[in-house]
Order: sequence, then structure tokens, then C-alpha cells
Amino acid sequence: MHSDHRRAIIAHVAPFAAWILILSIMGEPAGWKYAVRSACVLALFLMLRPWRWYPRLQVRHLPAAFGLGLAIFVVWVAGESRLSGSLPGLQEAYLRWGTMPPWAVPQWPATEPYSPAVAGWPLTLIRIAGSAFVIAIIEEFFWRGFLYRWLANPSFLEEDLLRPRWSIFIIVAIAFGLEHTRWLVGIVAGLGYGWFYLRTRDVWAVAIAHMITNLVLGIYVVITGRYAFWA
Repeated sequence: MHSDHRRAIIAHVAPFAAWILILSIMGEPAGWKYAVRSACVLALFLMLRPWRWYPRLQVRHLPAAFGLGLAIFVVWVAGESRLSGSLPGLQEAYLRWGTMPPWAVPQWPATEPYSPAVAGWPLTLIRIAGSAFVIAIIEEFFWRGFLYRWLANPSFLEEDLLRPRWSIFIIVAIAFGLEHTRWLVGIVAGLGYGWFYLRTRDVWAVAIAHMITNLVLGIYVVITGRYAFWA
């Protein structure tokens, strides 16, 4: 394997793998644990610099990125919104089959480890920032920048995005969704981000769309007190 190709794989995979590994090691959620995880993974991402294999962000893609990010936020919260609550059967069906595990209405934790009352405002703000500016970007470089292209072509840096691989597109979207507790809307989000990547071939634009989703979700969680979205 060419050394540059090997470095590219490590740069895309290692930050995301480190995020999952640190989560499994640290266990129960806490504001300080999220801060440590975000700092460690951000340092690794900056050290490995996976963006060096990509052209710069194309500014013309920013309006669509913002629009997509907001649209996916709306989809993410819709199934548990007050509007869906007016249709209790529909909301229960979503919670029973659209979240993990997909056969029982989830019982969200009674504690709110990331709320300002528990963690303090600095750690709550770090929770928002880590979700938006760290993990959202790392996920896009992994899921769209690496995994989609690698499954299409082991020499993933040479993959031609002008030729969509629809079966791989669906597989990656499903895998992305299953990474999340809310797997059903996770798949929808994966389809949206993946479509945008194929449309623009701009990984930074997709990362910004994902960043907007997570940032607005974080603000929504703190304003409404719906900390179950961070469970």
C-alpha cells in the first residue's frame, strides 16, 4: 500500500475510531467526560489533517449547506415534537420502532448530565461545541469522505464521485443511522448528507451542513430542556 494512501486512511479513520473508543472506556455520560473526549479527538484530527486531501470549501455551497442542516434538524426533532404529540399513536410508533432498541418505547435517563444545573454552563457550552464543531466534522470525513469512497474503490482517493454508487450510498446511510439512538431519522440524515456530498463533491460543505444540524439541535436542547436528545 502506498504510504500516502495509508496515511490518508489513518487520518480519516483514527479520529472517529478514537471517539468511539474513548466513549466506551469512559462509560456513563458527564460534562467533563465529553469535554475530555472532544479535546482528545480534536487534537488527533488537527494532528492528522485529513482535509489536506481535499480542495477548499466552495463558498457557493454554503447556502445549501445551511438549508440542509436546518432541514435535518427539523426532521430530527419532529417525531418527538409537540405537534407529533397531538397524534399520540404516531409518536408512540416512532419512539417504539424508530429508536434503539426498535421494539420498546425508550425510557430516557432521569438525570441530565449536560444541563447547566448539573454540569455548569462552561461544560454545557462545550457539549454544544463538541457536537457541532468536532464530532460533526469528524463524522463527515469518516462516513462520506472515507467510507463511501473506500467501499466503492479501495484506492479511495482515486474514486470518481461523478459516478454515484447507489447501493453503497444506501449502505453507508443505514450504517450512519444505526450509529445513533434515533436510528430512523439517522438514516434520513445519512441520506441527506450523502446526497449533498454526491451533488457538490465538497466534503467541507457537507461537514458544515452536519455542523449546523448539531449546533441548532444543541441550542434547541438547552432552550427547551429536552436533554433526551443528548442521551
